[in-house]
Amino acid sequence: MRTLFAALALTALLTSGTTGATNAPANAYCYIGWPLDGQVMAAGKPFRVWFGLRHMGVAPKDVAFENTGHHHLLIDTELPPAGQPIPSDRNHLHYGAGETETMIELAPGKHTLQLLMGDANHVPHVPPVISKKITITVR
Repeated sequence: MRTLFAALALTALLTSGTTGATNAPANAYCYIGWPLDGQVMAAGKPFRVWFGLRHMGVAPKDVAFENTGHHHLLIDTELPPAGQPIPSDRNHLHYGAGETETMIELAPGKHTLQLLMGDANHVPHVPPVISKKITITVR
């Protein structure tokens, strides 16, 4: 009976909707493999953004495996506050199905792109797993 109760308690803990921070390996990092920093992209056409990740795995949202998370692409914005769910809007794109690339189209001009890993509940890990912020030009 104790084993059953412990298993149920653990299941409830793992599937609860709390937004506490999830630990990440200290050496984990993500990066944008394409486009490159300084790249010039053609206006009026979608382009591919390729996500890279080291020392962690990718898992869809709502799946809480140790040392995993999913990508969020930040466009023309700063990092969101630590310990809170990453917003979902035109500047914070979520890839909760575990995607490792996307196609986006941006208006002409200079833009910044940065990746941020989020846990099963879209909360950044501790320490945060972020890419270098790159700048691209669309013309």
